[in-house]
Amino acid sequence: MKHHFLDQHSNLHSPIHVLDPRVKIIALFSFLFFIIFTPITQAPKFAFYGALVFSIILISRVPLKFILKRSSVIVPFVLLVAVGLPFLGGGDAAGSYNIGIFRITHSALLIFLNVLVKSWLCVLAMIVLTTTTPFPKLLNGFQRLKLPKIFIMILSFMYRFIFIAIDEFGRMRRARDARAPSLGRIQHVKIVGCMIGTLFAKSYERGERVYTAMRSRGFNGEIKLTHELEFKRSDIFFFSSFFSLLILILVVV
Repeated sequence: MKHHFLDQHSNLHSPIHVLDPRVKIIALFSFLFFIIFTPITQAPKFAFYGALVFSIILISRVPLKFILKRSSVIVPFVLLVAVGLPFLGGGDAAGSYNIGIFRITHSALLIFLNVLVKSWLCVLAMIVLTTTTPFPKLLNGFQRLKLPKIFIMILSFMYRFIFIAIDEFGRMRRARDARAPSLGRIQHVKIVGCMIGTLFAKSYERGERVYTAMRSRGFNGEIKLTHELEFKRSDIFFFSSFFSLLILILVVV
């Protein structure tokens, strides 16, 4: 069983890894705020936003190839928008582009770039947060920032049970292949549907048993660490520098 998914490179040593998770969370949401409310027509600002993110990636020493591969999660959403390009925007012929039988307007291209650039930068920033922060510390950071306990518990259980669910599905698939190696397409779809239903039922039952066991041992929904989080000078310096750069990009560029 692989017990790392989000925080695969969280054990590296870099100036970003040692920061307090609360500082990184606040910095992330500040970055998202600036990205979302900056008009896509201001291209130089997004170039500097991208340079800022990639600078932090280099400082964190997380492999760039790993970051870029993870950021490909936005591809389906971008393709979905790209498919609708001929149908987006106004009907003004001025400033439009003809691609075969389709006509794509300038406003449609702006919508596409808005989704592509902003979503990619936001995903990059979130990947940096999750890959440089161990998951228990990340949850504890959200907890200290007063995120509702129910959300923290959902995230905690989801992250821990996803590995068990993947292993369980793998065992069910091996059992299917051993008992019925050659199936038609319809039979294959029916069996996969039954496997998914069985997996959900088993996951629910296992979750109930684990939660009951945790409650009987005094679990109250709080994520506890061996060392409590505390702000350091490096945390204050990082956030002040990061936020100042965001303000500088917004005002000067």
